Amino acid sequence: MNRNLTVFLVEDDTDLQLGCVQALQLADIAVRAFDSVEAVLSHLSPGMAGVVVTDMRLPGADGLSLIAEAHDLDPDLPVIMITGHGDVNLAVQAMRSGAYDFIPKPFSPEQLVEVVQRALDKRRLTLEVANLRRALTLSEGLEGKLVGHAPAIARVRQLITEIADSPVDVLIRGETGTGKEVVARALHDHSRRRDAPYVALNCGGLPDSLLDSELFGHEPGAFTGAQKRRIGRIEHANGGTLFLDELESMPLGVQVKLLRVLQERCIERLGSNQSIPVDVRVVAATKDDLLARAQQGSFRADLVYRLNVVNIELPALRERREDIPMLLEHFMLLAASRYGRPEPRLPAAQLRQLMARDWPGNVRELRNVADALVLGVGPQWVSPHAAPSGEPGADGEPGLAETVDQFERSLIADALERHSGNVGQTAKALRLPKTTLVDKIRKHGLGKGGPGAG
Repeated sequence: MNRNLTVFLVEDDTDLQLGCVQALQLADIAVRAFDSVEAVLSHLSPGMAGVVVTDMRLPGADGLSLIAEAHDLDPDLPVIMITGHGDVNLAVQAMRSGAYDFIPKPFSPEQLVEVVQRALDKRRLTLEVANLRRALTLSEGLEGKLVGHAPAIARVRQLITEIADSPVDVLIRGETGTGKEVVARALHDHSRRRDAPYVALNCGGLPDSLLDSELFGHEPGAFTGAQKRRIGRIEHANGGTLFLDELESMPLGVQVKLLRVLQERCIERLGSNQSIPVDVRVVAATKDDLLARAQQGSFRADLVYRLNVVNIELPALRERREDIPMLLEHFMLLAASRYGRPEPRLPAAQLRQLMARDWPGNVRELRNVADALVLGVGPQWVSPHAAPSGEPGADGEPGLAETVDQFERSLIADALERHSGNVGQTAKALRLPKTTLVDKIRKHGLGKGGPGAG
């Protein structure tokens, strides 16, 4: 079955074209027919899901020209050449130029299908390998940007991997400091738009009177002080990604204009009636529940639904405390390199204090604390008796792994007690798969006879 791949057939002989199309369709192979090289070229692209079958002799550019064009576009794209009687030399030249195979006239439908099937199988394998390599590269890159093993952050990385190369608009929701712009940048950097502009704008960082001009640009004389034309952020991001932070702060009037951009992919500068097409992916971020705000009348519901095609929820740091030691280590290594200081070693008592904190500023606040610890000016709320030191902790003090285990055990025990030992409700509260929670309950000895048993 080759429903996901298409044969692009180039043949100017009407009868032969029809015969080839019918033979391929009877073999359940999707096919699109063209009568010239010029007609098919605009339909070819790097990484396209298909193969090309072309006659050697065509009006205008010939089959050899198409092979060269296709090879320049995508060296791995299979091109099959149909050659006439006596064109052996041309067939050899075609193979040397990168053709996948050639079929001499006259040929049977079975012969055409057999050669095309082999080319499709080769193309599918090539695309699968490329996709796997791209996913692996993306996954490895995201591990360094969105650090942590908690299920919630792992789901975020997986979602980015799946949609990064899609043109779909995205809405990111999370508390201040959870990494919304990190996610937006990752979506851009791992998409085909990576070489085009990434333009960021904080909707809450500008007065309402300036936000309109900043987004859409203006023509000279559009308002008092508009001396010359200004290209807005949306137009500047053409071909790339526009990141709108604090979307909840956008005035209702500007929301109407943004909705039109999302629907029609065009803008009008202030003071102009000219419609300018734009190819831009919009990634918006908010810390609020926009649907709740829409019900209150402070945000447009249609804009929420238009942006909310893909929704990425970023967990608060207090919801993934198990990642705090790894994140802290990551940030302290970065800070030590940046400031030219040694990385401090934290006594277990201080680590327990850091893990118990609610972190209202989330990952951003933790990063600031890591910087302060490396500089030796830890925050005031950290106990002075648990100050970082270059020396190991006192004898008998638990190490990092034991401290994390103890903290995890206490969290699970408390949650089990709150939910009267109901494992399903506890797993939901801790945002863990039920099977994972059962394994952890067994690991920490919290089953029958333990806290919350029953």
